[in-house]
Amino acid sequence: MTSAIWTEKYRPSTFDEIKGQKEIVQKVEAFVKSGNMPHLLFSGPAGVGKTSLSLVIAKQLFKDNWQQNMLELNASDERGIDVVRVKVKDFARTKALGNVPFKLIYLDECDALTKEAQQALRRTMENYTKTCRFILSCNYSSKIIDPIQSRCAVFRFKPLSKEEIIEVIEKIVTEEGKESRQVISPSIKEALYEVSDGDVRRLTNIMQSCFTTKKEGEYIKTEDIYSMASVAKPKEIHELLSIAAAGDFKESRKKLLNVMLEYGLSGLDVIKQIQKEIWNLNVEDRKKVALVDKCGEIEFRMVEGSDEYIQLESFLAHVVLVGGK
Repeated sequence: MTSAIWTEKYRPSTFDEIKGQKEIVQKVEAFVKSGNMPHLLFSGPAGVGKTSLSLVIAKQLFKDNWQQNMLELNASDERGIDVVRVKVKDFARTKALGNVPFKLIYLDECDALTKEAQQALRRTMENYTKTCRFILSCNYSSKIIDPIQSRCAVFRFKPLSKEEIIEVIEKIVTEEGKESRQVISPSIKEALYEVSDGDVRRLTNIMQSCFTTKKEGEYIKTEDIYSMASVAKPKEIHELLSIAAAGDFKESRKKLLNVMLEYGLSGLDVIKQIQKEIWNLNVEDRKKVALVDKCGEIEFRMVEGSDEYIQLESFLAHVVLVGGK
């Protein structure tokens, strides 16, 4: 039995293996085939293929020498100006091994870089264009200063669609050779898609956890997926909101506490799930909008440090009032 972590085991190694982001992959592949490319800026949520695409670029450009010709840094760990002045410059000023005239520096989570470090990086990008290309990756491009954005080809990644997530699920199930039909039943796929939210890394980790905790011949149930992802079933969230909208505050509060304890949810987890489920409530649209507005206020208060349970009770009280109007 292999002990490899599945996020690395199933990481794409060619352009064809990358799921989603078809247009981005086509453009980047054209850069690689021409043997010349600009600095790149990849922005988008976690787990949608930014790091995977960067590694594929390096592997396709440099073949067997890719590790010697690529410097991978995470700006969350090393976010100061010294990193740019020392590590990046030392790597950037030396010539690449092999036929490609430049090296690659992959800077992950570069929206965590301080403004000073970003200014230093901008100069480095200008000075070493002959020997080095940068791939910058971030969750929010708005946190990257404009001079860096203008020096890069900017690509915006989006979460994977349901069809693409299901393709990944089926590939992993086939590779792992599990015989249980239950594993890939439509309800299991639906649950995996819901909890992953288009994030392949999250999906792969949840699948590995579910597979490895089951004994031979045991089925994976939808409950396993929701509890492994620390997410309540949408049906249960819908139920407690419906009870509150019908005017039964005590019962909805009791159900809320049970759901939080059963799945080990924080207040922020719950309010995010509630916000999604409000649209399925059997109340008029105007009331749904008012409830979503209240969700935003409650989430802000929690982030600022308010007691989570009091805030959630306050929200349920608001649902009772809105539902009764």
